[in-house]
Amino acid sequence: MFSPTDTIVAIATPGGRGGIGVVRISGPRAAAVARELLTAGTSLPPRYATHTFARTARRIDEVVATYFPAPHSYTTEDVVEISAHGSPVLLREIVAAAIAAGARLAEPGEFTFRAFLNGRLDLVQAEAVGDLINAVTPLQARVAFDQLEGTLTGAIGALDARLFDLVTRLEASLDFPEEGYHFIEPAEVAGALTGVRDGIDALLGSARVGRMIREGRQIAIVGRPNVGKSTLFNRLVGADRAIVTAAPGTTRDLLRETIDFDGVQLSLVDTAGIRNVDDEAEREGVARAHGARGVADLVVVMLDASRPLEEDDRDLLASTRSTPRVVVANKIDLPRAWIAIDGGERAIDVSVKSGAGLEDMRAAMRRALEIEAPPSDEPLVTNLRHETLLRAARESVDRARCAIGEAGETLCEELVLADLSAARHAFEHVVGRRTSDDVLRAIFERFCIGK
Repeated sequence: MFSPTDTIVAIATPGGRGGIGVVRISGPRAAAVARELLTAGTSLPPRYATHTFARTARRIDEVVATYFPAPHSYTTEDVVEISAHGSPVLLREIVAAAIAAGARLAEPGEFTFRAFLNGRLDLVQAEAVGDLINAVTPLQARVAFDQLEGTLTGAIGALDARLFDLVTRLEASLDFPEEGYHFIEPAEVAGALTGVRDGIDALLGSARVGRMIREGRQIAIVGRPNVGKSTLFNRLVGADRAIVTAAPGTTRDLLRETIDFDGVQLSLVDTAGIRNVDDEAEREGVARAHGARGVADLVVVMLDASRPLEEDDRDLLASTRSTPRVVVANKIDLPRAWIAIDGGERAIDVSVKSGAGLEDMRAAMRRALEIEAPPSDEPLVTNLRHETLLRAARESVDRARCAIGEAGETLCEELVLADLSAARHAFEHVVGRRTSDDVLRAIFERFCIGK
């Protein structure tokens, strides 16, 4: 794992050219390293943007430096941020000069890891920092910011506090067995555990929506050649990303694009037209289309309403029957060749060319994906790690509740305490008070360098 005592440095702004780039230095020697970089030993008053010059091995650049003394900084350590011109070459030279002055290059996520180690953030909030950086829709950003503000941490903390109260009273009863003192009755324990279980269930009930917002969903558009798949893809994307021609087999590979669909990040996949072909390249495209369909969260099956259904259409309908899907009948602006699908399933009538019916199709996609916007400022479980640990906590609370009996007539304090301890351990793993180094490494290594 990272060493928490070194002074570290990294470029904190995204790669590429920009008007301004920021180099961040954090650690016990941050101010000293900065003084060696800045001309004339520039004094940096706390929390004040100071105009100065940075000296590297090759050149001098005009910069603005800001010093954040511990503990009032992102990492709670001494931090200096140098805002320079956003040339990647220049920023790398500033980093190299800082390393020559005694800093070392930060590992991915090391600044946030130090904020976690120093108690400024818990693990849920640290993960929310990564989610906020990676957000591509406003809803993703809002949910990540809510977690960064501590909504989920607060909800878990409230549940843990209720378990802690039960634990202290049960342990007090165990301490005075001969005197016959009982600091809590079995029925009261049973009622409290039911309340905690209901609280966990409320959090777990948000996991489906929360994970969909955080992780997004993949949509595959499938159908025979020339049914309008690529035109629909372009309509949903809002740009001419896919080539559209009258010749069949234009799309021979998977074409992907990410869109914001009611706040949910959708990865759209345009696929090759499904048919039996001899051409090796197109045959590979059809195979990839089948693969994309197999891993998609939703399949949009596109049919041509102006031509009779063919064997390939029926095979595609049969093979996707057990898959979440929306069936679309395109080209309704032309004379209809058929009205209903075999079996009576309804197809959404659209004309991708004119735009008719596309809102109905979007509504059907929303229903199939079960997209709903969560209430603001309410705790939301967005992470599989959190969901898994909360399910473990619920199982422990259930065992404790069952040990008491439905009527709350019996109470074996030792057994109940063991289950409550397991539930509290699961809560502590969520927020990071009891988390292995391997888990921490896996979490923070997904961050970008500089954050």
